[in-house]
Amino acid sequence: MGPADMREHAIAAMPRGGPNASWLDRRFQTEALEYLDRDDIPDGIKQKVIGMLDRLGTATNQHQHHAQITLEAVCDISHPRILELGAGHGKLSAKILELHPTATVTVSDLDPTSVANIAEGELGTNPRARTEVIDATAIDAEDHSFDLVVFAKAFHHLRPAVACRAIAEATRVGRRFLVIDLKRQNPLALLLFPIVRLPMLLVLLPWSWVWPGMHDAFISALRAYSASAFEALGRAADPAMRIDIQSLQTRLGPPSLTVLFSRPGATRHDRMSSLSVTPLI
Repeated sequence: MGPADMREHAIAAMPRGGPNASWLDRRFQTEALEYLDRDDIPDGIKQKVIGMLDRLGTATNQHQHHAQITLEAVCDISHPRILELGAGHGKLSAKILELHPTATVTVSDLDPTSVANIAEGELGTNPRARTEVIDATAIDAEDHSFDLVVFAKAFHHLRPAVACRAIAEATRVGRRFLVIDLKRQNPLALLLFPIVRLPMLLVLLPWSWVWPGMHDAFISALRAYSASAFEALGRAADPAMRIDIQSLQTRLGPPSLTVLFSRPGATRHDRMSSLSVTPLI
């Protein structure tokens, strides 16, 4: 078995808490899938989960804040070309276009229904946007076709081996790859997660959205990656990968991480030091 095969085998078996995750942390992860990833779940239920993510993102100002973070990563480029993976509702890309007058975005998701919904909405008529069904591990684009690839609040859906391939692919087609995702919490916080999350969902969501939203939110928390896991994933994709990680504190909702991946020579200088990490309102 060669070095690359050994790295792939190690990553496939890596716990979500990273290579050195504790025994207890390893107990607080799951291979169960969110409704969004299951073929046996009707599109109607999946769209309720996406609606939940949209409504919470609006209520907590996440869409705006994530767009600002994304644009900070390309602030040295006058006409940035941005690819959003796992867009879901498309509100991040919409905010990017609202905040930047010359940016262009490719809004993508693996789910054709979500992409169709985005294309039929306001974003689908924007001349600086195009929509596309894209698998994050097999992007039909030339090397460095984009200045930035961004994957917000959905990276945890990928199993470690798939996540590693997505990092390799995103840093092939993009000069930088920005992940904004849930930060893995300690076992006690995971135990308390349903108690903390449920009241917010009851206040902000229609009743029929609460159970699908709670189901996917809890599984997502169990599947979230730690900072050390992101480091291991990036090194497995390319041993020389540059990886910059910062905590993103929020006043509402679980804590998050921003992770910026880039291969040697792909960027002129480090942008991560300037990324905004102001708490969300």
